[in-house]
Amino acid sequence: MPLIEVLVEMEKNGVSIDVSMLEGMSLKLEKEVKKLEDEIYEIVGEKFNINSPKQLGMVLFEKLEIHKELGLKKPRKTKTGYSTDVRILERYVLHLIVNKLLEYRQLVKLKSTYVDSLPKLINPETKRIHTSYNQTITATGRLSSSDPNLQNIPIRRESAKEIRRAFIPENPDWFILSADYSQIELRLMAHLSGDERLREAFINNEDIHRKTASVIFNVSPEDVTDEMRYRSKSINFGIIYGMGAYRLAREINITPEEAQEFIDAYFINHPNVNKYMINQISTARSKGYVTTLLGRTRHLPDINSDNQRVTKSAENIAINTPIQGTAADMIKTAMININKRIKQNNMKIKMIIQIHDELVFELPGDELESAKSIIMSEMENALKLSVPIKADIGIGKNWLETH
Repeated sequence: MPLIEVLVEMEKNGVSIDVSMLEGMSLKLEKEVKKLEDEIYEIVGEKFNINSPKQLGMVLFEKLEIHKELGLKKPRKTKTGYSTDVRILERYVLHLIVNKLLEYRQLVKLKSTYVDSLPKLINPETKRIHTSYNQTITATGRLSSSDPNLQNIPIRRESAKEIRRAFIPENPDWFILSADYSQIELRLMAHLSGDERLREAFINNEDIHRKTASVIFNVSPEDVTDEMRYRSKSINFGIIYGMGAYRLAREINITPEEAQEFIDAYFINHPNVNKYMINQISTARSKGYVTTLLGRTRHLPDINSDNQRVTKSAENIAINTPIQGTAADMIKTAMININKRIKQNNMKIKMIIQIHDELVFELPGDELESAKSIIMSEMENALKLSVPIKADIGIGKNWLETH
């Protein structure tokens, strides 16, 4: 309930958008999309409707027969034709046309969903975009955002990241400040499981993915390669989300057997993580629910289902909810406390966006130091854990510059 006041204020604050920057980006994307269209037509040898799954399926699997070129099976044909969704296309990603199609789709979505849509959502009176934050929609307890969904602004691809450059302070003399929790879910796993190796890594401020790689691959931390670290990062986060060998294999491009070896090696070296997961499933089975550290409950009616797939999904939720849910509780607590401190100090800073582990603010230059101190203190002390909580802060003239 105390968070409602904070969310009302954030919704009223809204965010300021650089419209001319997005217009320029739209023209650039239009040229890139047209270039990809022409390249796709050239490979096929004729023009067709790229956005028609029926036509695309015929082109890929009957005209070009890309499955034969790659030595793979053809997807099953249904009444409406071949499926051409991302999941299917990714199987054939080694073919040039599939690469170009996936790139084409990403750029088209980027342009229509964000670049062209955001300027249309600006309120004519405030000249800002005002989202709605929902507290009771996600089962994990995370906030969600709608009309528009500002939590879905892409960050992974370089072209997508540029959208964040359009989020600017309304006053050109002000700044954007972003604060986000560093590896909060892994820190919570260390606390909840009491695993010594994980706890030690965070207490000593070590690179957790490098340390995991060192343990799994049985090499010294200095000998860990970028590839080893990348694979260990996938394993660290995959374990929390109950990722099995097949999914991990797809994620890091190895065989399921190798993936299972990595998972086994992880559990051998982190026995308390394995124990925590077994205990969580057992508790959920007997009680029918799990709770976060602050006591918020999530019921799991499917945990004792006869359907193995349904049960497995409920087991993953039983493991992950106390972690993801506690992280959600923590940032909500921090938001309430930061807002109180802002009011007490009569500051001009505005909290404008929340994206799961990240808070974004708009503020004048003369408040930067005091704001950094308040935000970091409240985020890092929202909940006491057996490992340190760390918040990273970035400042810039737009949201992209803060990362």
